[in-house]
Amino acid sequence: MAQVQIINGTYRNKSVAGQVFELVQQFQKTAKSAFVTVRNSGQFPGFPETIRINVTSPQDYQFVNGVSTATIPEAVAALVTETEEEAIARIRERFEILTDMTKAATTGDIRAMIVSGPPGVGKSHGVEQEVEKACLFDKIAGKRLRAEVVKGSATPIGLYQTLYKYSDANCVVVFDDCDSILLDDVSLNLLKGALDSGKKRKISWLSESSTLRREGIPDSFEFKGSVIFITNLKFDQMKSQKLRDHLDALQSRCHYLDLTLDTMRDKILRIKQIAGDGQLFEGYDFDKEAQDEILDFMQEKQNSLREMSLRMALKIADLRKSFPLRWKTMAATTCMKLAA
Repeated sequence: MAQVQIINGTYRNKSVAGQVFELVQQFQKTAKSAFVTVRNSGQFPGFPETIRINVTSPQDYQFVNGVSTATIPEAVAALVTETEEEAIARIRERFEILTDMTKAATTGDIRAMIVSGPPGVGKSHGVEQEVEKACLFDKIAGKRLRAEVVKGSATPIGLYQTLYKYSDANCVVVFDDCDSILLDDVSLNLLKGALDSGKKRKISWLSESSTLRREGIPDSFEFKGSVIFITNLKFDQMKSQKLRDHLDALQSRCHYLDLTLDTMRDKILRIKQIAGDGQLFEGYDFDKEAQDEILDFMQEKQNSLREMSLRMALKIADLRKSFPLRWKTMAATTCMKLAA
């Protein structure tokens, strides 16, 4: 029977790092937790024979006897055998693709794209940068901007108005963190119309509306612009079958880019990548030693931090700059979850 040694994991909120267990079931991930199932061979008297060790990814445990990655399911094996350099290259390539696809959307070559990834990894920032570049000449010429970034909640009629406003060719609408659109049937149908792959994308509002009448907006129009929809949701992991059907319909209409930052390790490596490129701590006047201290601290405290994100790295950097002797204590108080 295969045995695994836990590199980084907990059971009942207590670290089991370094302990060896008999493996029962490989790494699994649900909406609320990630774990590996092992046999309790006396390590925890009085508890079930099989227990779940909380981990963040397959990298948090290693095999210690006679098991090669050939016996591991293909998807898990890919993660287990991926080196840090390979993972960073994969992540960098995904974000480079995001930049290129956004550029293509601003010229009308790409008409629709959905971007999926966890919060705080820089997906919105990269898109917004390209949109700002596309609008630069509009600003210089004093023209109406041909792109807009919509954040937060959007009502169906507000969505219709926005799509009409940017319905011309080479216009771009970016919906960032507007997941409420996916939960409303009217909004969802409007979005489907904007993302349609047909030669003509006709969008209609068939209900009486004094708002549209007052603003002179017709009850139907042809949408010729581009749409980028940025979300924290992973479309292929939604449990609601009704929502899955809608999301599948959206995916079939446009490009779907999953940034593949699914594990804690991926998020940490994304932060390291941005720091290594000289973009994360720009303006802090930190030497490499100070930057490495922050990154090492985040990796060490990964299970205690409120979130693993670029925003969190900057919060800790602020503390490192303001309180050079006490920043770790300050971070433990302001950036970490309270102990259960």
